[in-house]
Amino acid sequence: MPFVKVQKNKAYYKRIQTKFRRRREGKTDYFARRKMVSQEKNKYNSPKYRMVVRLTNQKVIVQIMYATIQGDKCLCQATSSELEKYGVPAGYTNYAACYATGLLMGRRALEIVGQADAITGVVEATAEEFHVEDEDNEKKPFKVILDVGLQRTIPGHRIFGVLKGAVDAGLHIPHSVSKFPGYTEAEEKGMDYEYDASAHMERIIGTHVQEYMDMLKEEDPERYQVVFKKYIEADHEEDIEDMYKECHEKIREDPKFEKKEKAAITNKREGNKITTSNGTEYVRLQKQNYKMRKARVAQKLKTAAARLMAEAGDEGEEE
Repeated sequence: MPFVKVQKNKAYYKRIQTKFRRRREGKTDYFARRKMVSQEKNKYNSPKYRMVVRLTNQKVIVQIMYATIQGDKCLCQATSSELEKYGVPAGYTNYAACYATGLLMGRRALEIVGQADAITGVVEATAEEFHVEDEDNEKKPFKVILDVGLQRTIPGHRIFGVLKGAVDAGLHIPHSVSKFPGYTEAEEKGMDYEYDASAHMERIIGTHVQEYMDMLKEEDPERYQVVFKKYIEADHEEDIEDMYKECHEKIREDPKFEKKEKAAITNKREGNKITTSNGTEYVRLQKQNYKMRKARVAQKLKTAAARLMAEAGDEGEEE
């Protein structure tokens, strides 16, 4: 039998180091996070801000975060579900919604840091290349870094719609147009790239959504009624582009967050049954201590033993 070298012996396992929990779960890229979070010592604990963008199946979440020893802190946040307030009834995960959410986040952040009046950004969306740091501003623009997490940064991704919206709002985010729709690389080395702003603008104002609506309305009316039900109820079948333009204007007028009022519903508990003031009932088990749990188990054992004895007695009588 040939000699087989032991690859993982006792010395290996004594020196093994467990990775961070979020790395084991596949949630955090610590190599990227270290680059975004690390700050020079001569900054004297000044926060380094990141614009964290996460996409779910139902909405887009955008937050401005900064790292501390105790953990990450959130300066402010915006979600695409808030666009309902600004006249968008549905479609909270498409490119146009991402742009509007980025715009909302940018204007809200500038309101908080006190630069909303000094820096206006792009008043009306044009999709042209824009960098607020190149403009003549009275104050230094508020700088953040784009944090996309584990998302693959392919050209034309919706995440870059959020980026464009935040940049047009007036935030300083280091970027180039190479990831935006409408960008074409140079054919030869040394030549300039091409950027078609009109192609990007179609995504920003939802032209692609309008085209899909028209196509589905002709080819499959039943599915059209189901997919675009909320647009039809809100009477936005033919004016998707105008709807998003109005949304951008409303966001600039009032980007502040409004906290929803809590429903004035009271609950009354009777054992494990809870009755609400609006007439509904549901069951929630009460939390029990150690003695109560032991007593409950003992009662179950006693009941089971009594049932077995009763069954044995019935069988004896039959014999």
